[in-house]
Amino acid sequence: RPPSPVYQNGAKSGAQQARSVSPQIATANTKPNPPTTQAAKPLESRAAETKSTDTRPTETKQVAVVAKPAPVTGTGTISKPTRTPTPGARVSSWRWPSQGTVTRRYSAGIHKGIDIGGVRGDPIFAVADGTVVYAGTGIVGFGELLIVKHNETYLSAYGHNSRLLVGEGEVVGAGQTIAEKGSTGTDTVKLHFEIRKEGKPVDPLKLLPRR
Repeated sequence: RPPSPVYQNGAKSGAQQARSVSPQIATANTKPNPPTTQAAKPLESRAAETKSTDTRPTETKQVAVVAKPAPVTGTGTISKPTRTPTPGARVSSWRWPSQGTVTRRYSAGIHKGIDIGGVRGDPIFAVADGTVVYAGTGIVGFGELLIVKHNETYLSAYGHNSRLLVGEGEVVGAGQTIAEKGSTGTDTVKLHFEIRKEGKPVDPLKLLPRR
């Protein structure tokens, strides 16, 4: 897998903040972040002629035909916090982002997070209150990726999801379901999870509660 991005804190926000990454990622042939929902097709109309069935002179009527909007696919805003979050506050405790076994541990300079196995569709939870600053597939190697900014010190990242349930700019609460586990950008179902402190990766297992 390619090296993970270095998520920056500071004046940048949204997709710009998420793309302030290491030179290796910055020079990769990445695609721009797709919108969090597929735009509905514009309304279409056309004139249709209807004919009378009797013997009187025919009468032409104009009938507007409206196309149905395209179905929403991919990401969507369908998850809400169960309480009022306080993004920007000090994180007093962390929550596990997912159930499952840790299949790969943090290794400085090699693997900048942990991998958690499981079943496709398993819920992914926000580990603390925060604001979604990135949601999409524009960073190579992470599939459907979410990045949450908790405060000026900490960010968390959630990769390889099958479905994102929140979008950029949304405030999320600790324990809120924000995505579903998947295998986008990889060959096995897993969650790749990272925590960044002042832009630098740290071992999540040193912050998450023991279990």
